[in-house]
Order: sequence, then C-alpha cells, then structure tokens
Amino acid sequence: MSRSLTVQKARNKGLATAAAGTGTVILFAFVSPWVGIVGLGATAYLGYKWLRFRGEWGLRF
Repeated sequence: MSRSLTVQKARNKGLATAAAGTGTVILFAFVSPWVGIVGLGATAYLGYKWLRFRGEWGLRF
C-alpha cells in the first residue's frame, strides 16, 4: 500500500471517529444519557481502531 493511500485511509478512520464523537455528544444532549453510553462505546471502538492503524503503519500526528 502506498503512503498516500495509507494516509487517506487513516484520515477516513479519523473522520469516522470524529463523526461518532459528534453523534455521541448529540445523543447525550437531546436523548437519554443511557443511549449516549452506547455511543461512547462505539466512539471508543472506532478511536481504538484509528489509533491502532496509525501505530501499525508508523504514522505520526
């Protein structure tokens, strides 16, 4: 995989994590906090996958 494709894939994973985080904040603000906890789990999972991908490919911030 070329470097530019790796960076693009990392960027997409980061954007997905940010979108999940934004959705979680919206869930906490406008819906029940119990529903927001599910969003926290999803955001944590996506964040872990994103950071792990960056670590495996040696990408820095």
